[in-house]
Amino acid sequence: MLAEWSAECSADATVLVIPWTDPETGAHFVNLRSEPYDLSEIPEAERQPVLGRALRALNAARSPFITAKCDAWALSAHDSPGELEPLRHELMLPTEEVVCAFTSYIDILWRERAVFASSHQQQDRLDRIARRATKLPHAEAAVQCVLRPAMLDVDAPLEGFVTTLYVTGVGPDADLAHRRWADALEDIVDLLRSREFEPNRLSATIDL
Repeated sequence: MLAEWSAECSADATVLVIPWTDPETGAHFVNLRSEPYDLSEIPEAERQPVLGRALRALNAARSPFITAKCDAWALSAHDSPGELEPLRHELMLPTEEVVCAFTSYIDILWRERAVFASSHQQQDRLDRIARRATKLPHAEAAVQCVLRPAMLDVDAPLEGFVTTLYVTGVGPDADLAHRRWADALEDIVDLLRSREFEPNRLSATIDL
């Protein structure tokens, strides 16, 4: 699997504020840690059951994460050649293997307060995630993590960082690209839920 991460934390970077609401669409933050059955309020998860299962796992009781936003969509070389051609080169695949793609993103926040507030600690963890992800058996998939500023505005504002987790699968047709995305997403979620990244029981955590 192709795995990499980057940071977009400059002074003019967009800050993700949680909870959030989109007044135009009515979409809003759904706290799946406290209300797991509210998954039905996330239309993207309803349309893509694999994405829904990923959200459930990432918000489970022992998970080190809280999720904030998500989406999933299909791409094709015909409609989005500018996006697929660079990915084909990075994956080192022949043109006929990258005709279609399916991709998703999930915004994830580390529950440990010290980790949430520290870009240095998160960068160290992103290094480890990328190293382990490259060993996953998904030659036709990629994961990219982007570190961005965030603010939790619940009882009192808490500044920190969010990671946007992009997972993409490619293939010669839409069905195979979707299956490769689904398999890659499930393995990435298993990696994130591994014992290595479990919260320290003595650490203060964010509980919304």
